[in-house]
Amino acid sequence: MINVNNDWQALFDEEQQKDYYLSLRQFLKREYSERRIFPPMNEIFNAFVLCPFSKTKVVIVGQDPYHEVGQAMGLSFSVREGIEEPPSLVNIHKEILSEDVLREEIWSSDLTRWAKQGVLLLNSTLTVREHQANAHKDSGWERFTDTCIKALGADPRPKVFLLWGSYARSKRVYVTDPHHLILESAHPSPLSAYRGFFGNNHFALANEFLARNGEEMIRW
Repeated sequence: MINVNNDWQALFDEEQQKDYYLSLRQFLKREYSERRIFPPMNEIFNAFVLCPFSKTKVVIVGQDPYHEVGQAMGLSFSVREGIEEPPSLVNIHKEILSEDVLREEIWSSDLTRWAKQGVLLLNSTLTVREHQANAHKDSGWERFTDTCIKALGADPRPKVFLLWGSYARSKRVYVTDPHHLILESAHPSPLSAYRGFFGNNHFALANEFLARNGEEMIRW
């Protein structure tokens, strides 16, 4: 059972009783017993553990976890120190350096520090098979994470939703409260970063919005 020990728990408790989630749970039991699945089972819900619902100020939507050994850690786009940075994360760092924005003096590929400041680093699918991107697509995770996005999108406390790429942008329909800021652009992948991710100024715009609404800015 999911136990995140914060204010996400009520929503999780409700979802865990539904048929789709019970099916998902059985699917994951088989997958973790028969195949190599990422992230480790105890890290699947890291994004929620590190970033409580009431503390969430920025939502960054990814698609599914990295699928090579040692990469996935339950936070979209993040890898631990010492792991080679995936190209999308390299491009995220380049964009941050190009912006006039509050940031850490020393860059780290481990984005835990963002999560602790209120950035929900949410993949739509929370698990994946080794070497097989999108292997757990349509297993039930999307219904679960869409429910989380809907809850955040309906909450009146102002938040920033950073939606990069067509898949993430499809989630904007769940952001229904007018107090939020939705920022959309191309994905930071090398295949698309030069078609609108670079120069989007999203990190600075997010901080400006947070400051206008009386929230502490993110140190990127």
